[in-house]
Amino acid sequence: MMRLRSTIIAVAAITMTASVAAACSTAHDRAAPDHLGGRSAAPAAATTTTTPTPDCGDATASLRPQAPLPSPNQMPGGTYMRTIQERGSVVVGVDQNTLLLGARDPVDGQIKGFEVDLARQVAKAIFGDENRVELKAVSSAQRLPFVQNQTVDLAVDAVTVNCARVQQVAFSTIYYDASQKVLVPTDSTAAQLQDLAGKKVCATKGSTSLDFVRHYPSSPPLVPYPVDLRSDCLVALQEEKVDAISSDDAILAGFQTQDPYTKIIGPPMTDEPYGMAINQDHPEFVRFVNGVLEGLRADGTWDAVYAKWLSPVFGSVPPPPDAHYRD
Repeated sequence: MMRLRSTIIAVAAITMTASVAAACSTAHDRAAPDHLGGRSAAPAAATTTTTPTPDCGDATASLRPQAPLPSPNQMPGGTYMRTIQERGSVVVGVDQNTLLLGARDPVDGQIKGFEVDLARQVAKAIFGDENRVELKAVSSAQRLPFVQNQTVDLAVDAVTVNCARVQQVAFSTIYYDASQKVLVPTDSTAAQLQDLAGKKVCATKGSTSLDFVRHYPSSPPLVPYPVDLRSDCLVALQEEKVDAISSDDAILAGFQTQDPYTKIIGPPMTDEPYGMAINQDHPEFVRFVNGVLEGLRADGTWDAVYAKWLSPVFGSVPPPPDAHYRD
C-alpha cells in the first residue's frame, strides 16, 4: 500500500511537470517534446561488449584560464565566446528531470537546480546577464553527441569526467564531486549492491552508472535495466519493474526527496567528478569557462549555489573541488 501511494503521488507530479513544460517552453528555456519527463522507457537489451579504457593520466586536468576574463559583451574577435555573444545567448544542455541538479518547476515551467545556476554564471560572464541562456533538455545519451555536433555550446548535466570521455569532448575543471550509490525501496533488505545479485538494477543509457552495473562482479550477475531518462528509473522502481537504481549520490538524493519510501544504501562505489563538456574545437572557450569557475570558487558564488540546492539534503557546504590544470 505504501509503495502504491508513492507511485500515485510521483506519477501525478511527473504528469504535471510534463504538462507545464509543454505549455511554458520559451526560446530561452526549451526542450524537445520527446524528452519531456517521466515516460517509462522499455528496457534495452544489455550488452557485454567491453571497450578498453585509454590511459590519459589525470582526466580531470583541464586548460588553464587566461586572466583576466574579458569584460561582458567584449568577447575577443575570432573566439567562440564572440560567436556566442553575437548569437545572443549561450545554449546549454541540461537535465529537466533531476531534482536538485536540473528539474522543470511544475509551477512556472522553468528548469532550475544546482547545475542550471552554475551554467547561468557562464552567460553572466559573456553578457553581463545570467538570463541570456537557452536551456536545452537532453538525455544522458545525448549529452556528448550534442556537444560534438554543436547542438549545445556546453553540457552541464552530471557528466562524469573520465579518460574515455576526454577522447570525445573537452571538459572544464571539476565543479562537483559525486559518488555512485544505490537507491532501493525502504522495505528492501539489501544493504549494498552485492546484495542485489540476480536483481534488476536501473540506470540511464550513456551513463557511467550503467557501465558499472553491467560489469559488476556478482553471482548471479546483476540484470541491467537501461532507460532513456533518469526519472524513468524512479518510475520503474515505484512500479516494481526493478529492484534498485544505481546512480550518483546527488541524483539519488533528488529521487529520495521525491519519494520518501526509498533509501540510499551502501558505501560510495566509484568517484564521479562532474565537468562541463565543451567541443574540442574551442580550447579558448574551455579556458574561459575555467576562468568563470575559478571566479565562482573565489568569490563565494559556488558556496551560495551549493547552499541553495544541495545543503538542504547534504548539510554544510564543503569546499569546492580543486581545479587541476595541465597547461
